[in-house]
Amino acid sequence: MRYALVFHAPEPGGSGPQPTDEQIAEMQQLMTDYVSALQAAGVLIAAEMLHPSAATTTVTRRTGSTVIEDGPFAEAKEALAGVFVLDVAGPDAALAWAEKFPGAAYGVVEVRPVGAYVSDGTWKTA
Repeated sequence: MRYALVFHAPEPGGSGPQPTDEQIAEMQQLMTDYVSALQAAGVLIAAEMLHPSAATTTVTRRTGSTVIEDGPFAEAKEALAGVFVLDVAGPDAALAWAEKFPGAAYGVVEVRPVGAYVSDGTWKTA
């Protein structure tokens, strides 16, 4: 089954304490080790870490015409920071990988089953 580990974290430059260069380097190494473990287990489909939400552009047609705006949809202390897609046996395996996610030390990992995905140009249900 496919699961998305959706990572939410405090925005860089926010009002809280900021990580030191050493802490950033340590987290980068922990994330590299985590991805290596996912690859070795053969469960990693994709891993994407995002730029801060200030780099966001939103697009909507809710009013009937297209509106394009700079910035995130909503202001929040925590923002979407990344998404990892795994193919694992079930929810227990997805939770086990989420428990090992290094960013959980300072953010939140949402574990969600994938409902549908595209493979070879065709929608498939998970």
